[in-house]
Amino acid sequence: MRAQSSNLKSQPPGISQLLRGDSKTISAWSENWNAQRFALQIAVIVLGAGCYGAAMGWWRAPEQALFVAIKFPLIILLVTLGNALINGMLAPLLGLNIPFRQSFSAIVMSFTVAAAILGAFSPVIAFLVWNAPKMATGFSASLTYNFILLTHVAVIALAGIMGNIRLFQLLFNLAKNRIVAMRVLLAWLGGNLFLGSQLTWIFRPFIGSPNLPVEFTRAAAFHGNFYEAVFHSLQQIFNQ
Repeated sequence: MRAQSSNLKSQPPGISQLLRGDSKTISAWSENWNAQRFALQIAVIVLGAGCYGAAMGWWRAPEQALFVAIKFPLIILLVTLGNALINGMLAPLLGLNIPFRQSFSAIVMSFTVAAAILGAFSPVIAFLVWNAPKMATGFSASLTYNFILLTHVAVIALAGIMGNIRLFQLLFNLAKNRIVAMRVLLAWLGGNLFLGSQLTWIFRPFIGSPNLPVEFTRAAAFHGNFYEAVFHSLQQIFNQ
């Protein structure tokens, strides 16, 4: 029993509650800043998103895997910071009177959950990439590329949904009102969607097109948008 108690004490603060998504405990965390717990959350974001990013870019080339392993956690951290600034102002206007520090903590926690899920999916994505046709040009490569792209969109969407379910539970505990919590969540989701998708577009490539060179960012980074790319991929798949 003493050895078990010692092992529990040696664990980082809140690791078990984070993995379980204990909303009451997480609500208490948001009210009390803890540097060690915050460092743990950032580490989960960096490692989880980094592993998923490496699996994402590996189909194109090992260099692409390295680039995406750097870019993907960076995007999540930028979205977290950018939306925390906006959400801190939106929450009081929508009926949830919490300080900026608390809104920032809530956003970080939701992205931590999402990054943990992405990290758990990284072996599955690596297996998919390992069994996908090798990089080439032509019809086969284009179809494979579009399939892998949409698979990533689905997995990232799933991770985001799960992270926001935990975020809603946290907001409900803070607001004590389901309507207010939903209103704040939808407003925050809108900010996450637009900022996240545009940053993703600017920092492309991630998978890497078979017909384009491996590079950290494209020369035409600010041309077009993420939604045009997803719509084009759907068109190519259903028109074959």
